[in-house]
Amino acid sequence: MLCAVKVEEFREGAGVLRYYREGDRGTPVVLIHGLSGSARWWRHNIPALRQRHRVYVLELTGYGQPLAWRRRSLGVRQDAALVAHWLADQGLEQVTLIGHSMGGHIAIHVAALEPQRVSHLVLACASGLLRGHPLRAALHLPRAAITARPSFLPTVMADSVRAGLPNLWRSVSELLRDSVQELLPRLQARTLVVWGARDALVPAELGRQLAAAIPGAQYVELPRAGHVVMVDDPAGFNRAVKEFLHRG
Repeated sequence: MLCAVKVEEFREGAGVLRYYREGDRGTPVVLIHGLSGSARWWRHNIPALRQRHRVYVLELTGYGQPLAWRRRSLGVRQDAALVAHWLADQGLEQVTLIGHSMGGHIAIHVAALEPQRVSHLVLACASGLLRGHPLRAALHLPRAAITARPSFLPTVMADSVRAGLPNLWRSVSELLRDSVQELLPRLQARTLVVWGARDALVPAELGRQLAAAIPGAQYVELPRAGHVVMVDDPAGFNRAVKEFLHRG
């Protein structure tokens, strides 16, 4: 997918944010992948979103591209600061941030940093309330693999190799140490929380807690989906997001 479009970079300090755009009309939608992710994780969702929105697909520092492991991953707060500065550099307003897992965690921080720019949040199996040791989290990976789409596992494996074990360990350690609990009641963006009922990495109970802590947040749980909810049930995910955005 990335080979067919012009990929651009935004650099600040040690951070490098890669991005490309799909669609040329409507309000901006920014997609932020999760741990071991890449732009490829959104391939079933971009066509549905670009019909009415300008879609920006991001790849975080240390992720996405071959040899991405050569760049040190930043951690959720530094990633959020980089995305916030990129939004300002692009002059984007009335932005919808859609973040998966670690990307949702980052999106919450961005919305707190830039409330005047971020009008809508979609948090897909976001990790902001997850706690524990990285090794304990790793124990859930086999079960997560069982609930995932088999056809998607090669993408997960390839993107994990691109990121490299040090970046993955650093990122998961950072996100497990960081809590968004105090930010949630102060979020101003209209928020949709979407979860997979079969999520083995970030249980649906945490999704319900997340939604309950955000003023006015809507919660949708997709019964057939696991952690990579937008891949496991793209039709259900796209429908929920489009209905949320079309309501204004």
